[in-house]
Amino acid sequence: MTMRSVALGISLLLLGLFTACAAPADEKTPSGDEAPSTVIEVTDQLGRAVRLEKVPQTIISIAPSNTEILFALGLGDQVVAVTDYCDYPAEAKEKTSLGSYITPSMEDIVAISPDLILATSVHEEEVISALEKIGMTVLALDPKTMDEVMESIALVGQVTGRQEEAAQVVSGMRARVKAVTDKTNNLADTERPRVFYVVWYEPLMSAGAETFQDDLIGIAGGNNVAGNLTGWITIGLETVVEADPEVMIAGVNFINIGDLNYQFIETEPRLRDTQARLNNRVFEVDSDLVSRTGPRIVDGLEKLAQFIHPELFK
Repeated sequence: MTMRSVALGISLLLLGLFTACAAPADEKTPSGDEAPSTVIEVTDQLGRAVRLEKVPQTIISIAPSNTEILFALGLGDQVVAVTDYCDYPAEAKEKTSLGSYITPSMEDIVAISPDLILATSVHEEEVISALEKIGMTVLALDPKTMDEVMESIALVGQVTGRQEEAAQVVSGMRARVKAVTDKTNNLADTERPRVFYVVWYEPLMSAGAETFQDDLIGIAGGNNVAGNLTGWITIGLETVVEADPEVMIAGVNFINIGDLNYQFIETEPRLRDTQARLNNRVFEVDSDLVSRTGPRIVDGLEKLAQFIHPELFK
């Protein structure tokens, strides 16, 4: 691969935008006017022990998916800073920006000195260790499946004192997932169309096993043609042609790419004889809905289900 391709591949591997359970324990004071302090101890999705002396009142999110979770739990007022890519909901764009999602400004984080920082596995090696060295409390999310997304939401609810709100969000998500799986779980393999998802068109990249998109395609009743590969990977066009996808779906509006992924699979001459092109089953989906591991990932699932099985999801 060229250096440009390598850099692009690395960027795309950082898509995300990602458990454990433990109950907060109240430390009872003997008597008098002193309010009880609440110690919260959990294990995050990187297997790290995290301890908070109190329910956090100021929170920094350094990933768009985490930002969406916080706002969904009604914690918008407690969010004091985000990254440049945290653009949903609209209120998130009004928060102080720490710059890059991958390398947020340490100087700004130190100046803010929040009670809690929500990170992801992308930040594990450098950012999290640097933050811990300066005494910051960091909770990392790293979901790779729909179930783990819901677990991460419950985990955030635990550490922020929003267990009830998190339970409501997760309950709503589970109901919507069940509405899909009730129709797709019993499909025979022959009833599951071959699906090709385009992450990036040049170099051509798709989503293999252990990615959110692969999990969504399976839940939606499809068979991912890149499922024998792992991670977000480059894939040869010849491999795609040989797999002859029956459905092709392009992620759009990712990093200002617009609809170039869609235009590629709709116009590439070597794909013209695929079943997807012959039967006009080429679609586009907002990348944020299938790449950000927050509550909106269920929206992405429902979109894919409609594309893959229009006969089941009118």
